[in-house]
Amino acid sequence: MRSRLLAVTFEAADPAGAARFWAGLLGREVAEDAGGVLLPGGDAQLGLRFVPGRAGRLGANRMHLHLTSADLDDQRRTVATAIGLGGRHADVGQRPEERHVVLADPAGYEFCVIEPGNGYLAGCGPLGELTCAGTRRVGRFWSEALGWPLVWDLGEQTAIQSPRGGTKLAWDTWDGTPEAGSSRQRFELLPEDGDQRAAVDALLSLGAVRLDARADGTVVLADPDGTEFCVRPAGSSARPG
Repeated sequence: MRSRLLAVTFEAADPAGAARFWAGLLGREVAEDAGGVLLPGGDAQLGLRFVPGRAGRLGANRMHLHLTSADLDDQRRTVATAIGLGGRHADVGQRPEERHVVLADPAGYEFCVIEPGNGYLAGCGPLGELTCAGTRRVGRFWSEALGWPLVWDLGEQTAIQSPRGGTKLAWDTWDGTPEAGSSRQRFELLPEDGDQRAAVDALLSLGAVRLDARADGTVVLADPDGTEFCVRPAGSSARPG
């Protein structure tokens, strides 16, 4: 029993504002969602969900989005659009010779606009990758959990991608220091065939740990690295806003 990745969820002081930023940057529609705001992915692009909570903190965020560029003009347009929508340049220790541009969204989460000609992200679409702090073990866990094959496995670096293509999910070791407590960013899953209990049992058999169950029926788990994620009840997908 596998689960389907609905979205990566970000806590934000102003979820609607964060959603408007990303909707404008990616050209997506905004959908009201139980307890938050969802930008559905579709066409193998990762969905983004914003919920009330703590703002991101530069240097402590364990997940980062990577946007692709067709050419240098496209990269410049994406950066200019992001700044115009309320984003800002961010310094995370990138070197002057590096060609990607690091920005932060209005909710305090870093993301990169990747330079054109990046072969690794070729064909992945505008939202090319979500890169996460994590071990090789957790990359293999998510490959099994989602049924997405490994497309990179070298040292401690792993990446998976849907068989349909689109946004890659990647993990690598990280020397940052995240804050204690629940994560501001987490995967939100739906049971693939509607059986939430079977989906949770399958995740537990792969090495997940149960943390909590919410009043709305959402089950909170942790992956083998201890990173929190959720399995929502069947039928809790977004409704048009």
